Amino acid sequence: MSWLNLASWIPCTEVEGPGRRAALWVQGCDKRCIGCCNPGYLKIMERDILSAETMIERLLAAHDEWGLEGVTFLGGEPFLQAQGLAVVAEAVSRAGLSVMTFTGYTLEELNDLSLLGTRGLLAWTDVLVDGPYEALNPDRSRNWVGSTNQRFHYLTDRYNSSIEGVDVPEREVEWRIRDDGRLVVNGWPCTIR
Repeated sequence: MSWLNLASWIPCTEVEGPGRRAALWVQGCDKRCIGCCNPGYLKIMERDILSAETMIERLLAAHDEWGLEGVTFLGGEPFLQAQGLAVVAEAVSRAGLSVMTFTGYTLEELNDLSLLGTRGLLAWTDVLVDGPYEALNPDRSRNWVGSTNQRFHYLTDRYNSSIEGVDVPEREVEWRIRDDGRLVVNGWPCTIR
């Protein structure tokens, strides 16, 4: 059985990739980019441990309820949990959903590091956005990326560069109030939990 250490997830969002999607953030990252928009997800610590199968059930239920186009994996660093995410990605892909994965590693680093599960996660990812966030090089012209060094890799023919947008005038965010009264913001410029 494969496991995930989940930091947070949203069953339906329209600001974490193309179309209506579920988004899930994993806990733990070893990159430590200055200005990271999710600093609470950096520490490698136990957060919400659940099986990949449980996450699959949640995502497929969200798909049924919201008519999702896809799922986006963010972090933390998804490739530190590539084994579990590969299982999730395969299941949601087989159910017809797209998969978008963000990573602070470059594709070349991922190939060199050979982290467990990397090949599987890449095999089921439609769009990979790679590269560390560079606060001194903000990107104001493309959707979803924070800095100009970050690259889109179209690993299947499901999407192409048209999803990146051109001269994006404003970044989109979503605001939610949780049952406990906490305000949750996701999208650009940051995620606040």
